[in-house]
Amino acid sequence: MLVDSVDVLRKAYTQTIIEQPVWSDAFVVLPDHLHAVWTLPEGDADFSTRWRKIKARFSHALSATPVRSQSKIAKGERGIWQRRFWEHLIRDDRDYGNHMEYCWGNPVRHGLVERVADWPYSSFHRDVRRGIVPKDWT
Repeated sequence: MLVDSVDVLRKAYTQTIIEQPVWSDAFVVLPDHLHAVWTLPEGDADFSTRWRKIKARFSHALSATPVRSQSKIAKGERGIWQRRFWEHLIRDDRDYGNHMEYCWGNPVRHGLVERVADWPYSSFHRDVRRGIVPKDWT
């Protein structure tokens, strides 16, 4: 579903980071979830509000509501997103590199493509253009 509405997701993301800036070190959108590595401004640790706004804007912009469980209906949830997300504070350069590679390689791990470069919904392509990673990275 996310890749089917990736333009809506991009708009929700852009609107949110205009209000609360963040640098997206890595970002990958898969059909049913996404991963990101963010750098927030100095002294700002409010990633939760950013995610809440992105998810809300995306959900409200969609015209159709998917089939929802009774629990999601009772809580007024659209049923698109998991209720929680997992955050991780990067510890060092090695940890940072591991998380960047995790994002880049996720479409291959999920069997969506054979090569990272074949998945269009990833910051991998931006990073290739910037010379951070070679196009044939696996």
